[in-house]
This record gives sequence, C-alpha cells and structure tokens, in this order.
Amino acid sequence: MNAQEMAHDLQANSETEGLPLPTTDMSGDDLFKLGMMYSAGSGGCPMDRVSAHMIFNLAAMKGSIEARVYRREMSLEMEREEIAEAQKAARRYIDMGVVRLAA
Repeated sequence: MNAQEMAHDLQANSETEGLPLPTTDMSGDDLFKLGMMYSAGSGGCPMDRVSAHMIFNLAAMKGSIEARVYRREMSLEMEREEIAEAQKAARRYIDMGVVRLAA
C-alpha cells in the first residue's frame, strides 16, 4: 500500500502501523526528510516515487526549498498519471487535516 492510499483510511488500516506517515506536527523540513526516506526506500519506508512526490509537495507547501527542488527533479522521472496521483494524495492529506498548512 502506498502512502497516498493510506490517506483514505489512516485509522482503520492495520497495514499502516509502523509506517512513517505525514502528521500535523511535522515541519517542512521534517516532511522533506520523510520524502527522502520514501524516495530512497529507507527508514522503514518502501521506495515509492508517488508517495515521495506527495510528501515533497506537502513539505514545499510548508516552506521547504529542498522539497521543491527534489519534487521538480522527481517529476522529470515520473509519468503524468503518477504526478497527478501524488497531487491528489497530497490534497487528501490536507483535506483530512493530517497536514495543516501555514496561512
């Protein structure tokens, strides 16, 4: 299960247990580090470009300059459909209140 799929039902899905996911208290830098974990498949995260892009997107919205750079670079290696999926997943996290953006 990809991190973006987990945005649908974080509480009820036992597969998400132990998998690092974005939370409300994460800064842009924290989210950037999490995105790096998904892009490299490290720290208990599966290697998943769509999830990494989604998390870099959230990090960029919270002010991480590095996340903007990595998101752009990752986009060059992704299909249009994958990017769209990552953007929709980021929106679900925002809509669910899992990630709150600074006004």
